[in-house]
Amino acid sequence: MSPIRRFRLTALAEGSSFLVLLCIAMPMKYVMGMPRVVTVVGAIHGILFLAYIAQLAKLRVAFQWDNTFSLYAFLASLLPFGPFIFDKRLREKEVAAN
Repeated sequence: MSPIRRFRLTALAEGSSFLVLLCIAMPMKYVMGMPRVVTVVGAIHGILFLAYIAQLAKLRVAFQWDNTFSLYAFLASLLPFGPFIFDKRLREKEVAAN
C-alpha cells in the first residue's frame, strides 16, 4: 500500500470518527446522560487525529508538498466533512505519484 493511500484511509477514518463524535456521542452525552461515550469516541478520534497529522508531516517532506496544499490538508482535518471533500485532491496526488 502506498503512503498516500495509507494517509487517505487514515483521513477517512479520522473524518468518520469526528462525525461519530459530533453526531452520535455528543447527543448521547447531553440528551441521554451518557458521558462515557464521548470519552471513548473522543479518545479514538484523538489518536486518529494525531496519526493524521504525523502522516501529513511525513508525506509533506517525502513528496515535497507545498505549503498551501499542506495547509488545506490540515484545515480539512478540522472540519466535520473536510477529509471527505479533500479526498479528491489526495486521490489526484496518489495517481500522480504512481
